[in-house]
Amino acid sequence: MSYQLNDSTRARWDREVAKYPADQKQSAVMACLAIVQQEEGYVSQEAEAAVAAHLGMAPIAVHEVTTFYNMYNQQPVGQFKLNVCTNLPCALRNGEGALKHLCHKLGVEPYGTTEDGVFTVQPSECLGACADAPVMLVNDREMLSFMDEKRLDELVDTLKAHAK
Repeated sequence: MSYQLNDSTRARWDREVAKYPADQKQSAVMACLAIVQQEEGYVSQEAEAAVAAHLGMAPIAVHEVTTFYNMYNQQPVGQFKLNVCTNLPCALRNGEGALKHLCHKLGVEPYGTTEDGVFTVQPSECLGACADAPVMLVNDREMLSFMDEKRLDELVDTLKAHAK
């Protein structure tokens, strides 16, 4: 599948680039990737190449950004992306168990998407709320704390009720 850069997206990218000195336009890489993801649902390698060309960067440099940050999806994801922190503080308070519980409940492996396209479950790097472990992030926006099995089950039921 190829990525087609349209005029509207190019204009949005240009607004982000304009925030930086001309010789530092590569600083807009994260914002441009976020725009792609907002419009496409994920960042394909073709979209990375388009961002690289627009910003005058090597494609591998853009790919390094995409793969470093959890917030960029490198493949299509479900309506609800559930990131469960599995770093040490969360792991010590059953973060791995929370991830396994969600995967089992939804019938997917880590990084998998349910057959109906509603949920994608994946492990996450530190979300910065270690005192509230285990924590998770829903759709890269909503942080949830103290996610034991009961709370995870309630979350899944609530999100299912709001699925499109």
